[in-house]
Amino acid sequence: MIVDRAVRRVLVWRQGTLGDTIVALPSLHLVARAFPQAERRLLSDQITNANIAPAARLLLEPGLVHGVVAYPSQTRAPSALAGVGRAVRAFAPEVVVYLVEGRTWRQRVRDRAFLRLCGVRRVIGAGLFDDASRNRILGDGPLVEAEAKRLARSLAALGRMPLDADTSWDLGLTAAEHAAAAAALAPLGGTPFVAFSLGTKWQPNDYTDDNWRRVLARAGERCAGIALVAFGAPNEQVRSADVLAAWPGETLNLCGALAVRESAAALTQALAFAGHDSGPMHMAAAVAVPCVCVFSGRNPPGQWYPRGAGHTIFYNDVSCAPCGLTVCRAEGKRCILSVPAREVGDALAATSNAALARRAASARPTARRRDGAAVRGRSIERAVAGR
Repeated sequence: MIVDRAVRRVLVWRQGTLGDTIVALPSLHLVARAFPQAERRLLSDQITNANIAPAARLLLEPGLVHGVVAYPSQTRAPSALAGVGRAVRAFAPEVVVYLVEGRTWRQRVRDRAFLRLCGVRRVIGAGLFDDASRNRILGDGPLVEAEAKRLARSLAALGRMPLDADTSWDLGLTAAEHAAAAAALAPLGGTPFVAFSLGTKWQPNDYTDDNWRRVLARAGERCAGIALVAFGAPNEQVRSADVLAAWPGETLNLCGALAVRESAAALTQALAFAGHDSGPMHMAAAVAVPCVCVFSGRNPPGQWYPRGAGHTIFYNDVSCAPCGLTVCRAEGKRCILSVPAREVGDALAATSNAALARRAASARPTARRRDGAAVRGRSIERAVAGR
């Protein structure tokens, strides 16, 4: 791994919101290790919607970045771009780390020209003659490599980050954030819970409230003694409350109640997560919570799947996928709406109960037999009785 202590200013270009930022965590950790003495700023979207969590809120606390240069997304207004250029020149980065998603060759040429006009001479990750801008197809397909893998591959010049290691996804959650999460979860009185979020950025990814009610009703019948907690933005509170009513057990609606990092701290306590391809899903996966997710065919299968193992993914590879649409009208979202709610509910119940069993097993006291071997749970009684 390269470690360059001489570089003092690094600009990381990564647009997007919560999920886009979380899948870049291994690459951001790699950049922090490669340039430990540098002030690192994030060139990212200027978020004007109060219901969307800006990426910087996730990254500032652990020191992966130290500031933000706001980029007006989806605009080509010369005045706005000139403002970004002035901000970049004022920061005067010695290195730009390019983590932009899905750029064509022409777009990369344009971005490199823009950075050169801003006085940047060293750009990492924006090669013009490699395949780092696209997700490689795995084997004979249709699965493609995860976005996190593509990003890490684009930074091969800096070294490697083990994508399967929890440390590569570390959010650096603080004691204060865990305390805030514990206070928010206090009404459950310690009841184990499943996390749920119905939010998603794009219309094709929405499984619909009716389907989620069916999922939760079926799973809840099979999850005795398990509560359901909703996570999401403030504008999802009322909608989530309506869907939560389908769960036969205890529920708690935390939509809008916690800051984004406090939500991550609360998710560390969840048995499982259920939801769409979304920021909360990626956040749950980052803290090693098994996910049950319903995907549309908007993106290729695998590109935005949650990191790690133990997840259950529902993805129908229909003829029109991947479409890349922000709104699906012609096909009526047949990719996602053809996923049977019954199967999703059964998967959520199985995942949740398995996680509860693992938690109970790990909490059992450990005794020692006379020969020194460890004995857990019920076998303790048999060992003691046989003395």
